Amino acid sequence: MSLATVGLVFDGYDLVVYGTVVSTFLRDASHIGTVTPAIAGVLGSYALFGVLVGALLAGSVGDIVGRRKVMLFAYAWFSVGMALTALSTTSAAFGWLRFATGLGVGALVATTGALVSEYAPKGRKNLCNAIVYGGIPLGSLLAALLAILLLQHIGWRGMFNIGALPLFTLLPLAYFKMPESVAWLASRGRMAEARVLSEKTGVELPSEVVELAGQHGIADEGKAGFAGLFGGHYLFPTIVLGLMSATGLVLVYSLNTWLPELMLRAGFNAKGSLSFLLVLNGGALLGALLASGAADRFGPKPVVATCFATGTIALILLTLGFPLAALLLIVAIVGLGTSGTQTLIYGFVANYYRTNVRGAGVAWCAGFGRLGGVGGPMLGGLLIGAGFALNSIFYVLAALGVVGVILTLLIPVSGASLGTHAAPEPTGDALTVG
Repeated sequence: MSLATVGLVFDGYDLVVYGTVVSTFLRDASHIGTVTPAIAGVLGSYALFGVLVGALLAGSVGDIVGRRKVMLFAYAWFSVGMALTALSTTSAAFGWLRFATGLGVGALVATTGALVSEYAPKGRKNLCNAIVYGGIPLGSLLAALLAILLLQHIGWRGMFNIGALPLFTLLPLAYFKMPESVAWLASRGRMAEARVLSEKTGVELPSEVVELAGQHGIADEGKAGFAGLFGGHYLFPTIVLGLMSATGLVLVYSLNTWLPELMLRAGFNAKGSLSFLLVLNGGALLGALLASGAADRFGPKPVVATCFATGTIALILLTLGFPLAALLLIVAIVGLGTSGTQTLIYGFVANYYRTNVRGAGVAWCAGFGRLGGVGGPMLGGLLIGAGFALNSIFYVLAALGVVGVILTLLIPVSGASLGTHAAPEPTGDALTVG
């Protein structure tokens, strides 16, 4: 689990590193050419479109070839992408390399949730997912902190080169230490390997897998991958989960891309504006860890809805002219209601589906959801470029939070109540709606 967390730290770093340097591009054409707010928004979206494509591809591949292979490939891919991006000299090259990097990031995000869910103990699945996916806001926080400390010394190229470090650190370690999923091996009928790994790691074989294997010589019933995800009673919740994730990621990427620039325009200096980004992601990290305990106890659905609502209220409070100390506290709460909520969403989705569609389910959440991520930087760029006042921009984002609450409440649950356990894993093809 620690390796998976570190991998997502670099994902979070990639999420925010562009936001830490976008003001540099807007004010100095010597780096990658002239960059307007609209162009900056589009450039911010290239990586997210790559994440979308990479996640959807990994969802199909990961349920077929395994979680481990996809994750190792993703570490290598996005590390090389970050290093090459640091060499770009035009906005076009920068954009295309950001897209290519996003392919690896998307594959990693889509696969990690499935692997963690299959190793997490019962009753603590949401907490384990929150810890691992907490790597994203932790990496985001790290990017903001390093920008405050190092940006003026190493420049934007140095900031991107830091994102290439997994190639020489995490990848070799994961190659030797990261196991395959016991549940995935069993779901593919590789029972001998699954039993050996189960004994080695202490992770039990899923009971429904053992029963089916004994009765029918197969490991898991129902279609695998996206064929199972969009079949039967999974169809409606899958669509709503995707829309919920997309709404959350509009908020996440709008704020992580544009918050420093918005605070610059509000009168704060460069380091002060980056401090808001630091607080935003600190609030996301701590808030998600605390909320995950409630999600394991009461079920993720009411907790995710409450977090969306909390973020909505906090965004409105940002418009009321509070003193700096209160403003920082409110920004931290905004972090819980945006990036922190997204962390909980990944855990919600990872525990919602059966084993042989889980990778596709997380991929759908991360991939289709990235349509919101693509739109986030563009939305901010359009609003700023059109001359919207700071308060008006926060009101637009708050309205999206309301949409997130509504979508979350629409998600059906399985036949078992979410009241006292982690989100259930439906077995077979059926999911009772209602």
